[in-house]
Amino acid sequence: MTSKLDGGGAEAGCEKCGLQHGGRGAPRVLKSSGFTLIELLMVIAVIAVLAALILTGIVAAKKRVQQAQCAHNVRQLGLAVQIFATDNHVYPLAANPSIFKGGYSEHNGAWMTALEGVLARRDPIHPSPTNSLLQGIWLCPSASRPSSFPDFYLYLSYGYNEYGLSTRATSLGLGGQNVWLGGPDGSAPPVSDSEVINPSQLMLLGDGFEGGKGIIKDGLSILRRNDGTQDYLGSTARAVGRHKQKANVVFCDGHLEAPTLKYLFEENSDAALARWNRDNRAHRELLTP
Repeated sequence: MTSKLDGGGAEAGCEKCGLQHGGRGAPRVLKSSGFTLIELLMVIAVIAVLAALILTGIVAAKKRVQQAQCAHNVRQLGLAVQIFATDNHVYPLAANPSIFKGGYSEHNGAWMTALEGVLARRDPIHPSPTNSLLQGIWLCPSASRPSSFPDFYLYLSYGYNEYGLSTRATSLGLGGQNVWLGGPDGSAPPVSDSEVINPSQLMLLGDGFEGGKGIIKDGLSILRRNDGTQDYLGSTARAVGRHKQKANVVFCDGHLEAPTLKYLFEENSDAALARWNRDNRAHRELLTP
């Protein structure tokens, strides 16, 4: 006995099997409107890839912003040194213990506090004092203090080219005539601005690194090439990661560069070596063999 058709041949559902039978009795499976498991997994995979790409882009953008902020800080500190040199016709001393006896009072106790004196005068480059050597333009946003550092260890962002390629018999940087010898007057007397032979090629200050032969120490108040440098609690990895294997450096004429760490601490060409020394000479005889 044939089933009754609705509307002269329309298909009717079977209550027992859940199938629809055509007018000729051939069963047909109903189409599902949902995702199959494979399709769902594919969608999840695509979303994961897109999320990873977006996250990578965000991290890269953050790094670029941080490097730009650090470059701004370094440039402003360089301008402060230029103001100091214009006012006093000398560069800040690396250290000045004679301040307690009234000696070289314009240098305060060291180069950083000397610059704080400039910044606190409300010069146009910095409308208000920073009140701290660990805040404001003294702090690189990519240089967080490592949690493993002992409490007594001061972690600084920026360093001064105090030494050049100096040894205990020479003084080639900007920190003073006797930066190696020290003594009761520290590194005094200061370096005259006329002693800088090529201001556009002499590095002034930048990220606080000391490095040589692939090893870098960070968190320092100096910018120095030293082949005897030793890693400190993972300092080389931190330095490499700070600005993608580069450092922000301002020169005595005020221009800014971002040389690679390899160029700073391993390049042995005359041009690269001369950039450390105020007499604009390579002094490769001072390199460690």
